[in-house]
Amino acid sequence: MAGRKPADRDPLQGTALEPGAENAETIGFLLIPRFSLIAFAAAIEPLRLANHLTGKRLYDWELLSRDGGSERASNGIAVGVGHSMADAPAFSALIVCAGIDGHWYDDRQVIAWLRRMATKSVPLGAICTASHILARAGLLGGYRCTVHWDSLASFSENYPEIVVTGDIFTVDRNRFTCAGGTAAADMMLHRIAARHGEDLAARVSEQMLHDKIRPAAMQQNAVIQQPLGIERQDLQAAIKLMLATIEQPLDLLTLAKRLGQSRRNVERLFRTYMNCSPGKYYLGLRLIRARQLLHQTSKTVQQVAVCCGFSSAAHFSRCYRDHYGVPPRSDQISSRYRMSAFADSVAEPPMPEAVVAAQTGEDEGEEHEGW
Repeated sequence: MAGRKPADRDPLQGTALEPGAENAETIGFLLIPRFSLIAFAAAIEPLRLANHLTGKRLYDWELLSRDGGSERASNGIAVGVGHSMADAPAFSALIVCAGIDGHWYDDRQVIAWLRRMATKSVPLGAICTASHILARAGLLGGYRCTVHWDSLASFSENYPEIVVTGDIFTVDRNRFTCAGGTAAADMMLHRIAARHGEDLAARVSEQMLHDKIRPAAMQQNAVIQQPLGIERQDLQAAIKLMLATIEQPLDLLTLAKRLGQSRRNVERLFRTYMNCSPGKYYLGLRLIRARQLLHQTSKTVQQVAVCCGFSSAAHFSRCYRDHYGVPPRSDQISSRYRMSAFADSVAEPPMPEAVVAAQTGEDEGEEHEGW
């Protein structure tokens, strides 16, 4: 794949493209190492289809990398680009595409270049974990944004001054960010509707077999927390309350009261549809959050334990090891070293095991969580 050049014909569809009623909007896509290919494709395909369906060149796009070389997506596929940052053409908007480890990406040249784009009043977008990169560049101050749900907790911890939503995408003046995956298509369909009308956006959505254009305000957890094939509002409400109280977990009786249910009903609900007790499911949510913080922030094991509602590092470590098969500090170390290919652009180097051991006091004490 390479950057799209203005042309008289759509090379993939054989459709003659007439000049648009307005000048074509040129969108730049800056590919960050290990970017999400599905999110990138979901963002660019609506633009191609808008051209195809109208027979007009409404959109052009250019692909860029830091130095102009091809960039590999997280699945290993190499994508060719048309420009480096140094020879980038003028854009109507620029979208940063990231994926795995985007929360650690801290290339000084890229950060400086993005800041220059902002001084030129270029609207800036971010896909998947790229919101971390715009935030690190200081380009999201005073803006609302979103990021993939797997990075929400670490983003909030690293940038507490920035308002981050759980929406599938967020548009705030000249910043537009999305959670990645298929949410990138919804964000771009929103842009098409705003510029060329809802009818065209709907036709593009139909061509993509995208059953409906989701609104920006749709919550990511509304997509992920509902078990596949199960439509139970009471179960969704219970899981949402659990997610909202990870730092200070509720006992089962209090949880049931907050839901307006009996304790027995809540237990039956989880055993019927989730094949486990509510306590086990709640613990699983807390451990997922803990792993996100261990992998994506520089917090110690003790600090993560507190953030996830454990009163001691000992009990947290035991639960974590039982769930993931490895102690939390070892998992944190392994995660840092897995980024060795990213070594020149991570925010901080891998943490030596001796330092981790000195920072964390894991023992084998007992503890109960009121379940």
